[in-house]
Amino acid sequence: MMNLTYYIERMFNEFEEFYQYKKDSISEDEIYARQLCEYFVKSGKQYQLKSTEMNGEEEILVLEEMGEVTTFSNEKNYSGLGLNIEFRLYNAFGDMNLLSVKHMNSHWEVIRYLLKDVVDVPNRGQMLRDSSELDEDRQVYVIYVTELPS
Repeated sequence: MMNLTYYIERMFNEFEEFYQYKKDSISEDEIYARQLCEYFVKSGKQYQLKSTEMNGEEEILVLEEMGEVTTFSNEKNYSGLGLNIEFRLYNAFGDMNLLSVKHMNSHWEVIRYLLKDVVDVPNRGQMLRDSSELDEDRQVYVIYVTELPS
């Protein structure tokens, strides 16, 4: 088992410890799933993943603060509802519509989706994965997708 520590990169290559999960409170598969998400939401702020590192038994994720999180339509809090992935249609400007939600049985299943360039979106078929996010405030993984090129 290992610890997971988040750091925020500040100006001039300075790093501030942001949050830590002790090895008894997080599984290895969840640690790996978190490392595959380009974005992270916690306490109303959005962060972008800058790097992943290892140091002995510690996994390190370095983030850049992006600012206040943008809220989209049909957002739901999944606390107590198990492990879920939301699929949202990526839009550079404006709302990112909810396309579907898929319940997962394990973080290994989540990892399968996070690793892919093309994912099967329930009730929509194959779509191109743009990016992914762990929204810790809402307790859900979010995969942003676009239509496959013709």
